[in-house]
Amino acid sequence: MEHITLLLGIVIVTALVFDFTNGFHDTANAMATTISTGALKPKTAVAMSAVLNLVGAFLSVEVAKTISGGIIDEEGIRTEVIFAALVGAILWNLLTWLLGLPSSSSHALFGGLIGAAVMSAGWSSVNGSTVVTKVLIPAVAAPVVAGLAAMLATRLTYRISRQAGEKATSKGYRAGQITSAGLVSLAHGTNDAQKTMGIITLALVTGGVLAPGSNPPLWVIVSAGIAIALGTYLGGWRIIRTMGRGLTDLAPPQGFAAQTSAATVILASSHLGFSLSTTQSCSGAVMGSGLGRKGGVVRWSTATRMFVAWGLTLPAAGLVGAGAELLTKQGTWGIVLTGALLIAGSGLIWVLSRRQPVTVDNVNDDPAGIVTAAIAAVTPPPTGAVAATAAATGDLKTTIPGPDAEPARPATV
Repeated sequence: MEHITLLLGIVIVTALVFDFTNGFHDTANAMATTISTGALKPKTAVAMSAVLNLVGAFLSVEVAKTISGGIIDEEGIRTEVIFAALVGAILWNLLTWLLGLPSSSSHALFGGLIGAAVMSAGWSSVNGSTVVTKVLIPAVAAPVVAGLAAMLATRLTYRISRQAGEKATSKGYRAGQITSAGLVSLAHGTNDAQKTMGIITLALVTGGVLAPGSNPPLWVIVSAGIAIALGTYLGGWRIIRTMGRGLTDLAPPQGFAAQTSAATVILASSHLGFSLSTTQSCSGAVMGSGLGRKGGVVRWSTATRMFVAWGLTLPAAGLVGAGAELLTKQGTWGIVLTGALLIAGSGLIWVLSRRQPVTVDNVNDDPAGIVTAAIAAVTPPPTGAVAATAAATGDLKTTIPGPDAEPARPATV
């Protein structure tokens, strides 16, 4: 019994660590467009988002119940399975954060949970119908619906405000962005914070502390809300840069349309108990708003990398979760080794992230030189004497020579 209590404590702490990574991984969902358009200063934005995430955690438990009693069969699942699932989810979260890719923390958790459960008890332990209806279908539908809504909202927004002055509309839409960003943060709390509540509740059920089908206790709700709020305040600056400037260039009206559309989709899904990816919803809305503005563009190279990460999240986290479960099945030494590998992998990713840090001070810089590279690709190279001089001096910067001086005209008598 003493070992069970210790293991449960380890699982609960690990779940809160996942919740913390979920917070800073998904800060971009609510605040990337607000920061990129200058509606709020970065630190102010993440502080506001953290508070509203905490508030949102108390508004509903529908998603938590989906996770704690819907995705896998609680009977026959050991507490070690939950630990293994969290290892897969945390490592995938950190890896995609390092790459600056807005992947789904939710799907990382689901993948880790499914992989660990299958390794422990076989495919029969997974409720396939629940996975399809409440995970896979929302995963495909949410970014499409949010993207279409944002595209239409952006076009409508520009049509309504076309007669107004640009300064007046920008000021109004910046205020609207702040409101809609707050709504996204609140929605994020109602959806993502509950995933950790659900996983802790599931661990308590497997450990015999709670009866199957129980709602999350109050202390679970409070601790999960605080963990995700702290992670949000830390700020996942790498992903904020990708969402705010890497996918498309957003003006205040676009930011307002994107955030309002995403918040609507997330809140509706939370009400229905669909555990969708807030990341995918917000990313789809950002791309939709980019396409909705006349002359707007979406950087499809960045979007493609993001789509690949979305597709890999479930299987990749599932494989890591299954591997971790294979170790934990070996007994105490396997659990200790799994924990050590989690700490070592997390530390390695952190060290690698320090090579090119993204902070509050440079989050709005050109992401990975995308814009600079595009401009350089279409700038004509120097020719003639300018090119010869550049080659001789080693100054190979791209320059555009000035116009030749007008030849002197012959004097007239």
